Amino acid sequence: MTTAAEMITDIPQRNPYGAVELKEYIRRYTYRAFGITISLLLLFLIFYYTVEKIQERANAAPKMVPLMKLSLENLPPEETADAEMPPPPTETIINTGPAARAGNPVPVPDAEIKADLQEFATVDVMSRASAEGGTGDDLGGFASNIDFNKQDIKIEQKEEIPDEDAFIPVEKQPDVDLGRLQKCVEYPELARKAGIEGEVLINVLVGADGKVRRTSIIKSDNEILNNSAIKAVKDCGVFTPAIQNGQPIICWVAIPIKFKLR
Repeated sequence: MTTAAEMITDIPQRNPYGAVELKEYIRRYTYRAFGITISLLLLFLIFYYTVEKIQERANAAPKMVPLMKLSLENLPPEETADAEMPPPPTETIINTGPAARAGNPVPVPDAEIKADLQEFATVDVMSRASAEGGTGDDLGGFASNIDFNKQDIKIEQKEEIPDEDAFIPVEKQPDVDLGRLQKCVEYPELARKAGIEGEVLINVLVGADGKVRRTSIIKSDNEILNNSAIKAVKDCGVFTPAIQNGQPIICWVAIPIKFKLR
């Protein structure tokens, strides 16, 4: 028979790694994983937002003068033509009227005075003297050989060309008949066969007389369309010039021309 002393056994020790500890570890690492996930998500959103802003700035359109919108569709085929810009008209200064001998004489020693300087008009008779010189009989009037029928001297001022990105305050921007311009546009045959569509943004310098002085391509979806757009602007005729202080002036205007096939 087994005695009571023999029935006493060792009580097993508690395992330090059990269900309670597992739950504690799960809770702790779940929170940690959640925090790491949220941090990575925020970093990704910040990176994505930064890249989008950089692309928007890179693709932003350049500063330009106000646009005049024009959409061209279903245009006739292109014809071969010289797209070179014609040379500017030669400016001629017409000098009319007498060649002035009257003026302020320059003091020189008497020994150096030439014969033609001895006849040079003095200040008190400058407005009455002629270019050829009078007879010497001064009766207080104008010289008898002054031709009053001659016109005044006309000097044509050279038109100053403004920079393309210069800001010009005007009351009215340059304008053109869009219907007439649309008829001047010829769809390039190569672009038509290839099914190429797009837009060409042209900067046009319109003079005070409404004539096109210069053109430049600001942006183009395809170079095949450039010559056709430039030729249309030059062939469409006279623009309505910009108005500043009630007077026509030279000014740039940007014209987008769209090429679209149906």
